Parts: sequence; structure tokens; C-alpha cells
Amino acid sequence: MFGSRLYWTNTVAILDRSSTFCQPYVLSGTDLSMSTILVIGCVSFDTVHLDQSGSRQSHNTIGGAALYTALAAVRVGAEVTLYAPKPSPLPESLAGVDAMLNWIGPQITVDEMPTLEIVHHGNDRATLVGASWGAESSLTPDDLKTLVTDTHFDIAHVAALSTTPNQLNFVRSLQGVKHNQVISAGTYARAIEADAPAVKELIGSVDAFFMNSNEARMLYGEEKVVPNEYQLIFVTDGARGADVYLSHEPEAVPQHIAAEEVKVVDPTGAGDSFCGGTLAGLTLYVSPVAAAQVGTLVASKSIEYVGPEIFFIEDQDESDL
Repeated sequence: MFGSRLYWTNTVAILDRSSTFCQPYVLSGTDLSMSTILVIGCVSFDTVHLDQSGSRQSHNTIGGAALYTALAAVRVGAEVTLYAPKPSPLPESLAGVDAMLNWIGPQITVDEMPTLEIVHHGNDRATLVGASWGAESSLTPDDLKTLVTDTHFDIAHVAALSTTPNQLNFVRSLQGVKHNQVISAGTYARAIEADAPAVKELIGSVDAFFMNSNEARMLYGEEKVVPNEYQLIFVTDGARGADVYLSHEPEAVPQHIAAEEVKVVDPTGAGDSFCGGTLAGLTLYVSPVAAAQVGTLVASKSIEYVGPEIFFIEDQDESDL
């Protein structure tokens, strides 16, 4: 199991640095002299139901796509700024988050926090049965203009929001403030059901995009996923691992990353943990496939715990790994 930040930072040592997968590949505009990531989205209070062996276990935990992405990126070694509504006073359950990264955003009450209810049915099937987006509407692109103008971010990631047009507003604002800002984004099934054309527009607007295999089927059916030139698309597939789409050539074959076999406790946030680990990998280790190997490893470890617990565990004995 992962533990201290030092070990998280050194996860790249597991990779075969001599392989062709680790040849340099730089997203347009990336400045490799730093490793800083901006994550835009929400932190939520989650109720997670785990259906296992005919019984159901329920847990209350913190969550949210932006939270998992940000914490995973921090643990791999990136400096992360999280733009998300921030409750005041800060609940004890969120104190560790505030200590790990630079959390900025509109101040809200605890009662205004977004809440999600998720049921995991096993075999990589999950249902979002309830979502209250709380104070998400307090997030506005205008609030970020000065920050993005004055601060260098290797990557700005727009995590899943209540609607895809909201994500597009942030993407357009980021591009308007700094034309060479590298931007990534992700989605989820409900967003595709609500507005698939907007999700496809979002994909075409960013440098890197993250989705799972079910979402890819919803968007493309039997068609191949083909990124734009110099774009990266990452498609996770549960226990199978992930595919990295590197080439805009229609006949190109994606690079597959196998997942580590682990005992699944709570798969919530696995895709977002993959996203955060991969984004940090892109800024730290350059190769997209090597970065995705890091992301896959982070995701595999995150699902061995309830919620984002793995990211707060410190000073584990590496001999136990």
C-alpha cells in the first residue's frame, strides 16, 4: 500500500524508463521547469453504498471528481491549486485536504456543500442515484482570470460539473486569458445523457480528455476514438486498466495499460484518481503512456480504501507494498 509523499513521488521508479513508452512527448505549451496543476470543480459529501456478496455496506465520506483528481496529483508530486467552493468553518473531515493543497474558492456554509449518493453494484457498474450540486453555481470563470494571468500552471483541469456547458465556460475563459494554457477535462454518464453534443464539443476543445469505457461507448458507439492532432484521450476500463489514444491517425492503435489486480473495497473516484495521477505524471515524467502507468497504479491503490482515505495515509512501511 502507498504511504508517504516520498513514496508516492517515487512511483515512477516502478516503470521501465528504457521502453519506447517513455520517450518524450510534450503537450503543446507545457513548461517542464515546474509541476503545477489547477483543478476546477467541487468537493462533496458522499454517501456510498457498496453491494457485495448479497449485502450492502454504506459509508459517508468526502468526495467529488475535483477532490480525487487534486489529491492524486498531490500524492504523485505536483503542486495543486484547487478552485472549489470552500465551507466555513471548515469541517474536520476536510482539514487534511486544506493542509495538502492550495484550496481557493468562494466561501460557503457547510449546508451549501454538494452531496452525492452512489451505489456500486460490482463488476464495474455504478449508479449515481442522487446529486445536489449545492453552491457549485458560485464558481465563476471570472474569479480565475487574475490567478491564471499571474500564475503559471502546467495543466488546468476542469473536472466534471453539474452541466457540460459550465465546463465549456471555464475552458473558453482559460483559453481567452492565456492562449497557450494546457487544459484537460473529464465527464460522466449523466452529463452525456443530458447533452452528448456538448460533451463532444468539450472533448474537441481541450488538450487532454478523460472518460471511462462506458462513457466512450455512449459517445462513439462502435466508432473508434480518434484524438485531434497533439491531443491525448485516456479511456479507463475498470479492472482491465486504461487505453491511451495518442495519434489522430484513424488506423492508429491505442496503447493499453494493464491494471494491478487488487481487492476492491470502494471504486468511487477511481477514474478521477487515475486522472490526477496521470496529469501529475504528464508534468513530471513527460511520456503519456508512462504517465498513464502512474495513474493506473494510483487508481488501483485508491480503490482498496473507502473514499479518498489512501491519500491521507502517511509513512507506511514500503516493505509492506
